[in-house]
Amino acid sequence: MKMSLRSSVARFGLASVPIVALTLGVGGVAGSTGCQKLLFKPDDPRTQFEVHDRMRQRYVPIEEEDVFGEPQPALRARLSPNT
Repeated sequence: MKMSLRSSVARFGLASVPIVALTLGVGGVAGSTGCQKLLFKPDDPRTQFEVHDRMRQRYVPIEEEDVFGEPQPALRARLSPNT
């Protein structure tokens, strides 16, 4: 069974065309803007324990760079005994 252009227009109507265009336009604008501002600053403390350590000058960074410059967890610094 062939479906012609006239039968599809008559079936769905021309009223649905602006609705589809508006939906695609709003979706495109919303998808392209994304998040403009970070919710939390990267240097803000993440837990109450970090606040406690920073107040007593015992802060140990969470990550450190490896030899290739990639961030890695600072496990040795965080798990070593306090001196």
